Amino acid sequence: MKLKTKTIWITGASSGIGASLAKLLSKKDCNLILSARNSEKLEAIKHACSNPEKVKVLPFDLANYNDMDAVVEKALSLFPKIDILINNGGISQRSLIIETSIEVDKKLMEVDYLGTVALSKALLPHFVANKNGHYVVVTSLMGRFGSPYRSGYCGAKHALHGFFDVMRMEHEGDGIDVTLICPGFVNTNVAKNALTGDGSAQNTQDDATENGLQVDDFSTKMIKAIERKKFEAYIGRKEVLGIYLKRFFPKLLHKFVLKNKVR
Repeated sequence: MKLKTKTIWITGASSGIGASLAKLLSKKDCNLILSARNSEKLEAIKHACSNPEKVKVLPFDLANYNDMDAVVEKALSLFPKIDILINNGGISQRSLIIETSIEVDKKLMEVDYLGTVALSKALLPHFVANKNGHYVVVTSLMGRFGSPYRSGYCGAKHALHGFFDVMRMEHEGDGIDVTLICPGFVNTNVAKNALTGDGSAQNTQDDATENGLQVDDFSTKMIKAIERKKFEAYIGRKEVLGIYLKRFFPKLLHKFVLKNKVR
């Protein structure tokens, strides 16, 4: 699939992977809708794009999942047709289960799962009417296996896989594709912004994230997976091996994760 002239909507576009995708996709002459909570940051990303005149900004909060019909209506007023929705927005977590308030688990599900699902469902009639559409969902390797300090995050990401696998099955006949992108460690602020047990941000970087893939390198690989309409893409370094260890040697993966004490 060629992305040139496609209209692509990116959530979580104010920083990290979303901002990198916006800049790289703008070089492919795409029409872009950039969404996140912070309109000033979105405007800055827009003007950093190659074709800012083809970039529109639509701020909203994924946590307000009951508002998504109105959000989609606004998006369709910016461009008459949307070809691809990149569900990239979300938050992470760094806290032990015993120290984590249930409100933190709730927040993770509201933003990472319910917000993404509600937005995708609100856009679904548009995709069905056009007999064409592509959902791209940035989950995580943690959507396929777990790691300490990320229980709520893992739960939300696992849930996304279940939902979008069914979306793909139910709407294949409507010309709708689903690509699940599973990043390993990528050098962004995801760890700094991660929620701790009381709901406050961690505000510190961790070694694994800092030593992860550079964000533009990751985004380049992700765009290739989108163009190929892959069902799933695992993008990272040696941590990607966890996918196969989980499938064939789950006890070995359990021991490996505990031994390496990844934070």
